[in-house]
Amino acid sequence: PRPSAPRVRPRPFTGLLAVFLKELVHVRRERSTLFFLFVIPVLQTVLFGYAIRTEVEHVPTVLFDLDGRTSAQELVEALENTRVLDVTERVHDQESFERALRSGRAKVGVRIPAEYSDELLAGHSASVQVLVDGSDSNLATQTLQATKLLTLTRSLELAPGGATQLAIDARTRLLFNPDLDSAHFFVPGLVAIILQLVTLFLTAFTLARERESGTLEQLFVTPVGRGGLMFGKLVPYALLGAIEAVLVYSVMVFLFGVPIRGDLGLLFALTGLFVSCGLALGLFVSTLAKSQLQAMQFAFVIMLPSVLLSGFLFPRAQMPVPIRALSYCLPVTYFVEILRGIVLRGADALDLSGSIFGLTACALALILISLLRFKKQLD
Repeated sequence: PRPSAPRVRPRPFTGLLAVFLKELVHVRRERSTLFFLFVIPVLQTVLFGYAIRTEVEHVPTVLFDLDGRTSAQELVEALENTRVLDVTERVHDQESFERALRSGRAKVGVRIPAEYSDELLAGHSASVQVLVDGSDSNLATQTLQATKLLTLTRSLELAPGGATQLAIDARTRLLFNPDLDSAHFFVPGLVAIILQLVTLFLTAFTLARERESGTLEQLFVTPVGRGGLMFGKLVPYALLGAIEAVLVYSVMVFLFGVPIRGDLGLLFALTGLFVSCGLALGLFVSTLAKSQLQAMQFAFVIMLPSVLLSGFLFPRAQMPVPIRALSYCLPVTYFVEILRGIVLRGADALDLSGSIFGLTACALALILISLLRFKKQLD
């Protein structure tokens, strides 16, 4: 037999250029990777750079002016000139005043009593009631400081000469979270983020994994109806989402001590609506992604704005108007408002009608778009 030729070991970097060129061609063909690598980070940097602001300005304020005379109007103008408070609503009865605060439309309530001008004319200390939503401890603290500074400045203007008492007595009171416990603000918002994260990833990754393994295409050719296939895929994850909701609510109440002040039935009904949103969003991502890697990329693009623009971390009132308008396209924006309204403020369906309508619209749009795209893939 002929002796075999000795094996020649390749040098450590033999073929480096060939493999390098091959990978460049592969990356060039994967346009979605280039898009997520270069375009998305730039857009997110610009978007969040404008959106994220920690200073407190233009806090929505409801005014209940029982006096209505010149002195009261001057006080309101002084409040607005601080740029911290912005009178967005004027009411004429106590019920509307309380509902504006309970619904979250206003974070500060200013009530000027009918005898305000008379007390100033008589040289007495005129009291003004200032109610501050304490849910957001940072916003509440800065608002209280601005209000106290304003009343002190205004008192010195009205009684500059060695007065023994302040001309204006701002009687401030914190609502809904008098101890300014930050957990009361962050935990309900965190629940919303977790529920969206779980439902989105469950649906998107499971279907993407089945598409990669080929089992999803096998289901397409089986004698199963479209509705049976779609809802058979979604209903188990809806049940898992419901169990997840019960778990995170239990942790919120029993571990962090955040009481649920509102109606439990309303809370769970709207939670079910939001879980449907998350499942539909995951189904939509699964129709776009061809692999689990792409599903992760799409999910990341959705989750980062959901965290930063929904009001979970930063007040939406401080965001520029175009970015605030963009936040209305996120279902979690409405659910964060709903959770904080029901859990912290004891709000009812009428108080949260705007957020409920927005969440319902998002759910219907997402479910319709996702089902249409899924049916197109079946066809």
